[in-house]
Amino acid sequence: MTNNRFIMDFSKNSRLPKMGAALRVNPVAITAFTLLSILSILGTVFLNGRGVADLFVDSYLVVTLLAAVYVLFGLKVANQWEKAVILRFGKFTALKGPGLFWIIPIVDTVTEWIDHRVMVSPFSAEKTLTRDTVPVDVDAVLFWLVWDAEKAALEVEDYRSAITWASQTALREVIGVLDLADILVGRAKMDKDLQKIIDERTTPWGITVSSVEIRDIVIPQELEDAMSRQAQAERERQARVILGESEKQIAQSFADASVAYHDNPTALHLRAMNMLFEGLKEKGALVIVPSSAVDTMNLGGLSGTVALARQHNGNDS
Repeated sequence: MTNNRFIMDFSKNSRLPKMGAALRVNPVAITAFTLLSILSILGTVFLNGRGVADLFVDSYLVVTLLAAVYVLFGLKVANQWEKAVILRFGKFTALKGPGLFWIIPIVDTVTEWIDHRVMVSPFSAEKTLTRDTVPVDVDAVLFWLVWDAEKAALEVEDYRSAITWASQTALREVIGVLDLADILVGRAKMDKDLQKIIDERTTPWGITVSSVEIRDIVIPQELEDAMSRQAQAERERQARVILGESEKQIAQSFADASVAYHDNPTALHLRAMNMLFEGLKEKGALVIVPSSAVDTMNLGGLSGTVALARQHNGNDS
């Protein structure tokens, strides 16, 4: 058990170059290696046919094959967005790329190919308590890029994993100091705070954070239902307040009209007669008028006039 743990720790902390980066072979080197190998074989056959001494033929074969192997492992190509980190006998010596460049096999080692494009890393915080002790799940996206390839390769073992862990830790810290209401309505502020915190942590690694965006915030279903009921109750309360204000305005209008009619009885009579006329315009309408209103507004004569008009209209038809 102890030996296994030692092997695991050694493999984890080892500073040996990554095999994929060290043995990365490009099509240009493969083509050159193939051509040199064919040339070596053809030259050997030709020299043997000419009766050249075996020592010279063997020397030619070894030299050409070594040249082919040197080209295969020494000729490197970096893409436009890449930088190759070169170590010579374990010590940093240069950054190469983009384009073609040469290294000395065995002496030089390409430990890392650093991508300088903007990278996208999703991260999340699950069941994290807010300041008012509400567990939330938050998903976010981090946009970042490497501005110093030397620091990214030498200052941190795995800068991709490091920035992911730093982002998750920062997200949990920001959630822990905010209330749920602030998180739900203050996403822009959370984005800025996260960008500032993560950028401060990754700057020594040669990495800068372009932006952080909160994608989704998930709260417990019970709390979501309670908030929905609260919002519905608030809308109903506002509707009742608006209805009460409308009733108040209508009552005020009636009060103002009563004051105007109190000082001007003729206007009141005209208004009453207009209302009666509007009611009688409909066919088959029945209007009940108090006897006091008949005496006050002389509606008896008015009713007779209306009846005569209707009888006259019936005779004409």
